[in-house]
Amino acid sequence: MMETITSKHTLQAVPVTQVQFTDQFWTSKIEINRTKTLAQCFRQCEETNRIRNFEVAGGLNTGDFDGIFFNDSDVYKVVEGAAHILASNRDPAIETQLDQWIAKFAAAQQADGYLNTYYTLVEPDKRWTDLPVMHELYCAGHLFEAAVAHYRSTGKCSLLDIATKFADYIDSVFGPGGKSGTPGHQEIELALVKLYEVTDEKRYLDLAAFFIDQRGQSGSDYSQDHVPVRQQSEIVGHAVRAMYLYAGVADVARYTGDEDLFACMDRIWKDVTLRKMYITGGIGPSGHNEGFTVPYDLPNETAYAETCAAIGMVLWSHRMFLLHGRSEYIDVLEQSLYNGLLSGVSLDGDNFFYTNPLSSHGQHHRQPWFGCACCPTNVVRFIPQVGGYFYASTDSSLWVNLYASNQATVSMGEQMVNIHQESNYPWQGWTKLTLEPDKTNDFQLCLRQPNWAKQVGLKLNGQILQITSNSNGYLEITRAWRAGDVVEVNFDMSVERIIANPQAKANNGRLALRRGPLVYCLEATDNDGSVRDIALPRNSPLKAKFEPNLLDGVVVLQGPANRRIAADWGTELYKTVSLDQETQITAIPYFAWDNRESGQMTVWLPESTILTEPKLQPSIASQGRPSASHVFGQLSAAIDGILPASSADQTHPKFTWWDKKGTQEWICLTFNEPVQISESAVYWFDDTGFGECRPPESWWLEWDNGGQWQPVKNPSKYGLQLDGFNSVTFDPVTTQQLRIVVELQDNLSSGLLEWLLN
Repeated sequence: MMETITSKHTLQAVPVTQVQFTDQFWTSKIEINRTKTLAQCFRQCEETNRIRNFEVAGGLNTGDFDGIFFNDSDVYKVVEGAAHILASNRDPAIETQLDQWIAKFAAAQQADGYLNTYYTLVEPDKRWTDLPVMHELYCAGHLFEAAVAHYRSTGKCSLLDIATKFADYIDSVFGPGGKSGTPGHQEIELALVKLYEVTDEKRYLDLAAFFIDQRGQSGSDYSQDHVPVRQQSEIVGHAVRAMYLYAGVADVARYTGDEDLFACMDRIWKDVTLRKMYITGGIGPSGHNEGFTVPYDLPNETAYAETCAAIGMVLWSHRMFLLHGRSEYIDVLEQSLYNGLLSGVSLDGDNFFYTNPLSSHGQHHRQPWFGCACCPTNVVRFIPQVGGYFYASTDSSLWVNLYASNQATVSMGEQMVNIHQESNYPWQGWTKLTLEPDKTNDFQLCLRQPNWAKQVGLKLNGQILQITSNSNGYLEITRAWRAGDVVEVNFDMSVERIIANPQAKANNGRLALRRGPLVYCLEATDNDGSVRDIALPRNSPLKAKFEPNLLDGVVVLQGPANRRIAADWGTELYKTVSLDQETQITAIPYFAWDNRESGQMTVWLPESTILTEPKLQPSIASQGRPSASHVFGQLSAAIDGILPASSADQTHPKFTWWDKKGTQEWICLTFNEPVQISESAVYWFDDTGFGECRPPESWWLEWDNGGQWQPVKNPSKYGLQLDGFNSVTFDPVTTQQLRIVVELQDNLSSGLLEWLLN
């Protein structure tokens, strides 16, 4: 049996209920989350029958189960988000909504405490028979987290009673002497610890440890079940599952003092942060397993970097800080928070990224919802609890981890300290903290010095202090603090150029821009319509400028760069080198991209135009407006002037007729004025090994002759070769419309990557 450790020296996070933001950055995002994101999630849970499933399971409605078998978890995450919102804003409408939903949860709960709408309605006799796949314990975990948040925010026990009844039932089924098994999707582990924290029921902590120690049975690394947790040394498998597991492991280690778990966490932390994490704090490069591959495999265009994984990285990083009290963990937390996480939701709060690439041709966009809606519902629960990451304390120390204008009340043993923080973070590095302890007393104030802050200015009551950060990365001031004491800290926010380890081959010869906690990117709309032909020399001067009317107010980076001149290759094999064209660039914070018109984006900029993406000189086709008989993909991709790497280029925007097969289809260009055309070139798309698009069975060109479509005369060969342009010449035509007509192969579709006209 484990013994819980308690100590006045143990770090405790300051609850989100004790932090109230007064700044523009987080206050705005929390309000948008309340008014837009939460409303969207409420509506989607109703419209997609996630709530009706509870009604049917509870006998309040009729019908069948609808949706994915783990849809209950989305509802619980929305409830958790709403509960955290109530901690700072007791919105009667939200509270009423939650009361109504909780009543439906209570109705759906079985007499023995079991609660899962899928199994109740579809497979009532198969409880706990497929733990690796069916997510029963995952759903239960999100219920427990929601219940704890609801209780802490409202003081009501209605949902907590449902949760503890279910947890007691699970405890009666699993554990030493009971049923064993490994949950496929981790979550129950950290959730049980939260239940333990509010109930002081140690059985829940013991059960969390039991589930952790069950791992290593199947040999599958997808869900971190390849070896026992205590023997694990590298991050593998599904990124979100890994984060939830290790967050739970860190929780158990913190309460039990289990040295083996401490050591395991340290090993895995080094593996992910030193070899497998994007500069944005995103993790999990592969869409194949939604997770990790080999060290330094960090592609940009195809980066998976799921929003949920970035949230998980914040959760785990915070717990690692509570274990060790070192700034390196908050540095990673901040990196993930301001970049990989915030990018997951639009500025207006109702569109979401599931994946977060670091480069795009313009085809990657946020969506209002997903069939698997884990990311929107994770965002809605995370944003309102961000205040819980700002401060921590022991009986004798107060720790400031993050910076923003806010008011907080911190408990330090028997002492209470009110903090008033003033800051324009993340745009400026200056912060003023006014401390109001309830009595004059000695304690240590620990101010995190971010890893990006190379120079620090520090004042106490107007007097300059000469203090350097300790080995833990914190500036420590120990004194008898009095009400009204003022500490000012100023972190230099210079523009940094970041390069990657050469083993991260995707970024060789490239650099990224960072200022303060924010990673920057170039978007086409700010840079004359394209960014992937731009190079930024290392010595190019860059200036930071606040733009109050851009993207809700952001600091942009501006300066000179080089642009590769588009070449007109025609039939030539070689050309004389063209001089680069000087251009002015504007970089925006990565989290704010894709909030305007579509276009290219990139984080990593080549230092030389040699590494830029070749761009084709505009042809007559670029003057036309495309239309098609059927569109799947990006219609404009057919004339975007981007040279594909091959017909199988999955990073290139593409137009296809999918899922039309064996039919006659067309794509047409319409011009404002008649144009003369005598040559057409097509670059076919082929996704052999991935999908069912191939070059068509045959194709031909037709032109609009006074309202009549006619084939062009005397065409050369209509080619079907891959990995290059298929050029066809014909007698000149003068027209306002020209189209490609294709006969698709039986049982196959088709598409094209680029279309040129001359």
